[in-house]
Amino acid sequence: MTHPRLHRWSGHLAKHGLLFAGLLALVVLAAFTVTRIGLVLQTGIDHVPAGEWPLIFAKGLWFDIAVLCFLLVPVLLHEALLGSRLRKARWPYGLRLAVFWMLTAVLLFGAASEALFWIEFDTRFNFIAVDYLIYTREVIGNIRESYPVAELLLAIVVAATALTWALRTHIGGSVNTMLVKRARWRLLAAALVLPSASLLLANADQMRGSGNAYAEELSGNGLYTFAAAMRRNELDYARWYATIPQERADRILRELGVERQPLTEALRQDPSEERREPLPAFLLRKPRNVVLITVESLSADYLGVYGSSKGLTPRLDEIARRGVLFDRVLATGTRTVRGLEALSLGTPPVPGQAIVRRPGNEHLATIGEILEHQGFATHFVYGGYGYFDNMNAYFAGNDYNTHDRTDFPKESVVFENVWGVADESLFANTVRLIDDMSTNGKRFMVHVMTTSNHRPYTYPDGRIDIPSPGGREGAVKYTDFAIGQFLEAARNTRWFDDTLFVIVADHCSAVAGRAELPVARYHIPLILYGPRIVKPERVARLISQIDIPPMLLDMLGAEGDDHFFGKGVHEQSKLPERAFISNYQSLGYYKRGILTVLKPKRRVESFAIDPKTLDATPAPVDEALRDEAIAYYQTASQAFKTGKLKGPDY
Repeated sequence: MTHPRLHRWSGHLAKHGLLFAGLLALVVLAAFTVTRIGLVLQTGIDHVPAGEWPLIFAKGLWFDIAVLCFLLVPVLLHEALLGSRLRKARWPYGLRLAVFWMLTAVLLFGAASEALFWIEFDTRFNFIAVDYLIYTREVIGNIRESYPVAELLLAIVVAATALTWALRTHIGGSVNTMLVKRARWRLLAAALVLPSASLLLANADQMRGSGNAYAEELSGNGLYTFAAAMRRNELDYARWYATIPQERADRILRELGVERQPLTEALRQDPSEERREPLPAFLLRKPRNVVLITVESLSADYLGVYGSSKGLTPRLDEIARRGVLFDRVLATGTRTVRGLEALSLGTPPVPGQAIVRRPGNEHLATIGEILEHQGFATHFVYGGYGYFDNMNAYFAGNDYNTHDRTDFPKESVVFENVWGVADESLFANTVRLIDDMSTNGKRFMVHVMTTSNHRPYTYPDGRIDIPSPGGREGAVKYTDFAIGQFLEAARNTRWFDDTLFVIVADHCSAVAGRAELPVARYHIPLILYGPRIVKPERVARLISQIDIPPMLLDMLGAEGDDHFFGKGVHEQSKLPERAFISNYQSLGYYKRGILTVLKPKRRVESFAIDPKTLDATPAPVDEALRDEAIAYYQTASQAFKTGKLKGPDY
């Protein structure tokens, strides 16, 4: 039996054509609130103290209402335009049941999707989720191989059906209610005013301000942040960020040792003329070739040589002890495309989407194109489908020969999942490629990108002592096994003694923390290995991922290192230590224990970084560091936009 007061409210809403809209609003807000509660509990009180909860839910309700203002528009228009004669028909009731069921199912599906996305990235939907709409094959396949999708979908169908059945009387409660003309006009006005007010009053930047990145993300709404990411996927630096006159920026960079001479001039030197810069102390002789191995999601803290006691990387630990280990290397970003951008272009990360995925990114002065102009064979080898994240198009457009899983002989693939072939198959094909290529005596640089350390974390059985699927730790240990196997196979080739092997991560496995840019979550390994090329050494100097391309040119004795924003081994000892870290909006400049962060709307923030824990504490903005950060990021963004990152022939 319906409560009398509830019945009166129901009748009042029905009289104004708002009963169905009100019921949907309650369901929507309830779904959003339950989702937020689930994510808060999943994150845990260690990351989100109870004192943060009131603000999380207050802000969360604000964004939930902002989204609701858009979701109600079709319902309000339907109520306003449904004529009196049609209200007496049977189909409006059936339509409402269908709409209610569909919306409930979509909300439940969205809640499940947000939970899975949070498990992977510790954020609400962002530009990564936008990108994933493009690569549905990999993403959907990854989800199917990682989670019980059929059971989840069945649960969603059952729950949506049960709720629709339980509320069927209320859903159809106002179908036959005749609306006066004034009520119809009010509904039409609401359909226009509500989304307009939402656009005017709500802004994704309102999520920020608490100082706890987890709390800020939890206060958002997944649909809202998804829509905001679609609008902000590419950010024009000059429009959104703090700037200084370009002449001043150029002067600051020159003082910091960044000459950025035109690449055409850098490559004019007679190739027979030997470069006279002294070799770094760890280099026994210049390598003839380079194999650059970029390992998917390999945080430094997985390796024993960086302090891990889990024993996940016995082969990499041994390689590091026999080679050159860099203690303090920071990735520029949180995604593979950012790592590939840094390792090929040697440029600070531009805001928004990485250059790898932007139009106009062909014929850039990548290390591959620079070496190709000096007689090297340059190749990019990927274990997945190279169209993902535009990798094949980017590398092919920059003078690399590209190879992905579609180029590997079927019999060479011992295992594969939706994300790519097993790393051992990737490396076996890399050995075969180099063997074939080295017969012509040409020098080479081969850039290899792994895939196995990625969800669904599956790999061949019997390789390691963690059964597949072994989660992140199993995947790390399997990749360690595959790299060790690759180097053993390479040891028996004619090109091994002349080749420098460079092992580095594209980014860390997890990027979330209480700070928006947690420095510790950008710490990646860097190992140089080659028994006849380098001698064991441990380098304590802080360097950035963008310093690796000019470092490799230095060690190869090749020209062009002065074209990069990053600095090679010869310059590093003369210049202050600094590094660049970012997400797609916030741009960090880490120097002298201070992290300076450039943010949209020309905001600048500063944090003191504890040298041991790398925890961040808000600090006054240092004007000199602020201007250095602006000089780097502003100039890098302008250089790409104006074509100054182009190669020597363009």
